[in-house]
Amino acid sequence: MPHVLDWLEEHQPDVLCLQETKQEDAKFPYSAFQKAGYQAIHIGQKTYNGVAILSRIPMAEVQQNIPNFVDNQQRVLAASVGDLRVVCAYIPNGQALDSDKFQYKLRWLDAFTRWLQAELKTHPKLLILGDYNIAPEDRDCHDPVAWEGQVLVSPLEREAFQKLIGLGFHDSFRLFDQPDKSYSWWDYRMMGFRRNLGMRIDHILVSEPLKALCQKGYIDKSPRKLERPSDHTPVVLEINHT
Repeated sequence: MPHVLDWLEEHQPDVLCLQETKQEDAKFPYSAFQKAGYQAIHIGQKTYNGVAILSRIPMAEVQQNIPNFVDNQQRVLAASVGDLRVVCAYIPNGQALDSDKFQYKLRWLDAFTRWLQAELKTHPKLLILGDYNIAPEDRDCHDPVAWEGQVLVSPLEREAFQKLIGLGFHDSFRLFDQPDKSYSWWDYRMMGFRRNLGMRIDHILVSEPLKALCQKGYIDKSPRKLERPSDHTPVVLEINHT
C-alpha cells in the first residue's frame, strides 16, 4: 500500500488499474484510496487473482468478469470513465503448455476477445490495461531461446494476443520509440531485475479512435527498485483527452 499511495501522489494519474490484489472485497482498502482522491472498485478472492480500478473521475457502467463465461476466478473489471471504457484484466498465467491451466488460459482469451468485440460496438473509445502474461514478440523477452517451449511466449498465446490487436486495438507502448530491452516484469530469483532478465507482459491496448490521442507511453521502473517491491512495475500511457 505505501508503494501504491506514494506512486499515486507523485504521478497523479486519472486512472490506475491493479491486478493480482489477492484479497476479498471486504479487505480492500477503499477508504485509503478515497482519502487519496480516488474512487475504487474491486473484485477479489482470498489468496488469488483480484483486480481493481482507481479513478479520480466518477466511474459508471461497471462490469464484473466476462459475460457468459462461467469462471470462479476474479480477473476482469470494466468501467466507463467519461466517454472512455476502461477494462482492467488479469489474464491467466497458464503454468505449462501441457497443463489444464494452459487450456483454461486459451479458453479464457477466446471468451475475452469475443466479449471485447461486442464491447467495441458500444464503447468505441476502449482501453485494455493489465497483466496479460504474454510477451507479444521476441524483443519482449530477455532470452527467447531459453524461454522457448514455455508459457508467456508460446505461438498460441502470441496468436491470441494478435487476435485482440486484430479487433482494432493498438499496443500503446509500441506507438512510440522505446529503449531496447524494455520490460515490465522481472523474476525475484537470480537477481532478475539487477540483470534485466525481464519480460514485457503488461500492456495497455487502445482502440483505433484513441490512437491519435496517445501522447506518451513508457514503463516506470522506479517502483521495482524499492524494498519488497512487486515483481511487476507500472506501465503508463498519457492521453490528450478531456
